[in-house]
Amino acid sequence: MTIRLVIADDHPIVLAGLAAYLGAERDFEIAARVSNGDEALDAVRRLRPDVLVLDLRMPVKDGLVVLRALREEKLPTHVVVLTALNNDESVEAVRLGARGVLLKDAATSQLAQCIREVHAGRKWLDKGVAMRALDRFLEREDGVRSTAELLTRRELEVARMVAEGLPSKAIARKLAISESTAKLHLHHVYEKLKLNGRIALVRYMRIQQLD
Repeated sequence: MTIRLVIADDHPIVLAGLAAYLGAERDFEIAARVSNGDEALDAVRRLRPDVLVLDLRMPVKDGLVVLRALREEKLPTHVVVLTALNNDESVEAVRLGARGVLLKDAATSQLAQCIREVHAGRKWLDKGVAMRALDRFLEREDGVRSTAELLTRRELEVARMVAEGLPSKAIARKLAISESTAKLHLHHVYEKLKLNGRIALVRYMRIQQLD
């Protein structure tokens, strides 16, 4: 079975090297080589490759923006992310749907193996990235528990709707309560979480990944 690839990297030498190496593999076909996020999205939409090999740091649209767009559009292409650093961006890439994450200093043979594993429906994460992802998951679970302990169920509902950008009137309508009651719940949320307004609440909810 041939695995069709789109390769995205903004460094011409790296892009050429990846294409040469992966193109020499019998079961890989290079459908396109692109050098920025816009081109990567366009190639995936047009060509529907099996796997997108995506550099996280790219011009126009970075890798995370590309991943968000692919998720929102529900495109079937699996994504393998290449990154120079094991940092929170790598973890965010996993959260946004990347099936494989590989550091750029990994052996080229690992990239080929990673692509095959991802194409087969499995995940391939660099060990350091996997450990960081686990740490962030545990931190998030702690955050969810502490927020749930502080807020009532209705207050948490209101906080999530604020994080979605809904005004008090719309929140009241969705919850079938008065606008004044919605504002009262919101006031309690600010007090309990020690926040000074909507912007701070939105930031808090995103950091805790409760939005």
